[in-house]
Amino acid sequence: MTLRADDLVPAGLVAPERLDGVRQVAKRFQVALTDDIVALIDPGDAADPIAAQFVPSAVEFETASEEQADPIGDERRSPVPGIVHRYRDRVLLKPTLVCPVYCRYCFRREQIGARGKVLGRAALERAYSYIRERPEIWEVVVTGGDPFLLAPRRIGELVAAVAAVEHVQVIRFHTRVPIVDPRRVSARLVQALEAEKAVYVVVHANHPRELSDTARAAVARLARAGIPLLSQSVLLRGVNDDAAVLEELFRKLVAMRVKPYYLHHPDLARGTGHFRGDIADGQRLMRELRRRASGLCQPTYVLDIPGGHGKVPVGPCWLKNDAAGWVVEDAGGTAHRYPPRGRGEDTV
Repeated sequence: MTLRADDLVPAGLVAPERLDGVRQVAKRFQVALTDDIVALIDPGDAADPIAAQFVPSAVEFETASEEQADPIGDERRSPVPGIVHRYRDRVLLKPTLVCPVYCRYCFRREQIGARGKVLGRAALERAYSYIRERPEIWEVVVTGGDPFLLAPRRIGELVAAVAAVEHVQVIRFHTRVPIVDPRRVSARLVQALEAEKAVYVVVHANHPRELSDTARAAVARLARAGIPLLSQSVLLRGVNDDAAVLEELFRKLVAMRVKPYYLHHPDLARGTGHFRGDIADGQRLMRELRRRASGLCQPTYVLDIPGGHGKVPVGPCWLKNDAAGWVVEDAGGTAHRYPPRGRGEDTV
């Protein structure tokens, strides 16, 4: 079952006096929570990190001057419906703009939901033609919305159509479904992902509590099928902006055979300022994570440059050059000369 705005008071997730404010938010931004997510929320915790991600709040009406309806420039990079071509060798394919849940920090929050549609066959064929006509496209990233909301038959048709393009070598799905609606990851859905080309699945998780037993089972079904798994997370103030929380999240994902891929700095979507910390704070967290955890647990901390200019790494730099040569810091923060002078290791 999916909960909407009016369901949140009976579920104990919103106080009755807040319902009018939640209804107003729902008129502007979509609201939906799955039973799996509701089960993870502690209604007695005002700072619950799961509730913060999915339960709407009147603070979403607060808009900073730098925030935008299309913060990463999807529209200006969309040559045909359903396609975003931001990088030379890869495109986004968005077959649907519907999600099982609506994250309160989402950078596409003004595109998805009620106004979002599943691409019809004619629109999909036009998108496929765009891909076929451009031999530089090496990878197709299937996103949305959430593509795992499509019926397995439609997912299979999409995989077959994209895999048939000779110059496309990689198909990558981005999805929240294995975490927020894990029972959808059925044997039929897993089978629909089979192809001669490489098919990757990137799951979205932000907090270790999201990795429930059912979510872990869904991810395991994908892993047992031999599908390479990556993860992406968003660095959210009040949710996971803590080294211990990130360490636990990434260790658990790696143990599930999921390689942490991206840690996103929150985009400048309207009404999401309460989630954004400073990039300097994110860099400090990445330094601490490097000290605490295996290299397998290290995602790339990235910023999507507003205006459609693409994402770039913004993590800490461990190396600098001064008048005497290179200086490199170790995970503990001690600076060393490189190469060392003489027989000993020089510290700075």
